[in-house]
Amino acid sequence: MKAFLMFPDRDFDPDQWLIVIANPYPRRDGQPPGPWENLPPLSEALFRDLQLEPILQAMARDDLFLYEVSRRGLLSGSRLDRDTSLYRQAILRDALTNPGVVRDIYALSIEANEAVRKAGGGLGFSQPSSILSRSVEAMKSYMESLRRLRDIATLAGPDFRSPGFSRLFAMLGEELDDSYFAEVAAHLKRLEFRHGVPISAEMGQTCKARDYVLRMPSEENAGWLNWLFGPHEESYTLTLAPRDDAGATALGELRDRGLAQVADALGQSVDHIHSFFDMLRTELAFYVACLNLKDRLGELGMPTCLPDPRPKGGRATTCRELYDLALALGMGRKIVGNTVDAGTSDLIVVTGANRGGKTTFLRSLGQAQLMMQAGMFVPAATYSADVAQGIFTHFKREEDASMSSGKLDEELARMSGIIDHLAPDALVLFNEAFAATNEREGSEIALQVTRALQARRVKQVTVSHLYAFTGTLHAQSEHSFFLRADPAENGAASFRLHEGEPLTTSFGADVYRRYFVDAA
Repeated sequence: MKAFLMFPDRDFDPDQWLIVIANPYPRRDGQPPGPWENLPPLSEALFRDLQLEPILQAMARDDLFLYEVSRRGLLSGSRLDRDTSLYRQAILRDALTNPGVVRDIYALSIEANEAVRKAGGGLGFSQPSSILSRSVEAMKSYMESLRRLRDIATLAGPDFRSPGFSRLFAMLGEELDDSYFAEVAAHLKRLEFRHGVPISAEMGQTCKARDYVLRMPSEENAGWLNWLFGPHEESYTLTLAPRDDAGATALGELRDRGLAQVADALGQSVDHIHSFFDMLRTELAFYVACLNLKDRLGELGMPTCLPDPRPKGGRATTCRELYDLALALGMGRKIVGNTVDAGTSDLIVVTGANRGGKTTFLRSLGQAQLMMQAGMFVPAATYSADVAQGIFTHFKREEDASMSSGKLDEELARMSGIIDHLAPDALVLFNEAFAATNEREGSEIALQVTRALQARRVKQVTVSHLYAFTGTLHAQSEHSFFLRADPAENGAASFRLHEGEPLTTSFGADVYRRYFVDAA
């Protein structure tokens, strides 16, 4: 059985995306994977620059498992294709419509494995008889959990429309019918061997038994008359003395040889069902975390929407009331959003006043793009953009405290690292890039990088105060869109961007007034 709630054709592979909290998946060198392994390249920089930590905290609600699944599910979005994004989005729509059912199934997936774990579950035993006994009890517990899951699917199935949930519920209804549970119960009853373990063996050339075969137990309801008067094969009975420990040990070994194969088969069946519930929990965790985030944003009165992912390479960026989700969560109140229609532009340039909302807008755009591609709702009233073949950030950094390299060298090294992973139709977000040198040199470097990426069909959104750079782009670049943040009026910034060409001023007078005149 497969859940298929994160991908239409495969599991949410723990080896690829998830560090299992209780039992970390080892690397080839035997060590558990680090927090950024098995993720798209440069995910750590993306995580820091887009300030994803508050978002994940709101999704997890102090649950470490939810946090890790959310982190990997969200960051994996930078490399997902449009079909997968839409597949997840349809499942999320069902979850938002039926949150109680989704949370119930998630709780059941945890309870199922937890109940078996507390009972022993057949794990940690080496003797076949012990493995069989524990596996029978584990299978009984799992059958009860599967029956409850089937009943939930039967009752709630008509309310779910997504291909993912529809397929899962249909599978549960078809494979877990009443006849299945009755057949499993009958097999488990036989495997209890209440009337002894029937085993046959052949005598070898050295008078040692070989070819042990476990036989079907006799029917318990055959009746005493059949037992008394029915046909009987010739048999012999060996009775052990009450204190014959060696004889009891020998008989125990014979019994274990006969039980080894069936114990192994039942143990594998238990492991299979355990894996199903474990994967169901993992994949549902992503949607439960989305429900947590949705609830929190509802408390703040912030809008959300299911976005419209456009085909890769189509170049479309439009949004209404797009806001910085991390900022809203951090402030705990409703904040200003931006409405933008960049059309088919492959270059968006943001200029204007200091502290006017430029970096905030850049983060909000990156968050929305990543969340859209991960199959989530986004922090906006509406949002539509083409799917990117990888999302990368190049934000300004603090000065290197060790002074091992200059700030410009560090910026160029990070840009080189990004280029190593770029592909056509990728998205790069620049925040005050190459501003660590003078205006002329920084503008020339930024201009050459921008043109080179345009030639490789890499979509860019750049925030810059370098007028020689932005002014040249405005005069020469085609398929570009320019936004501007205007200075504060009467001491209050609007934090809203509007379409506008770059201005020659650096707004130094605003900085002087804020720190020297108004503060006096």
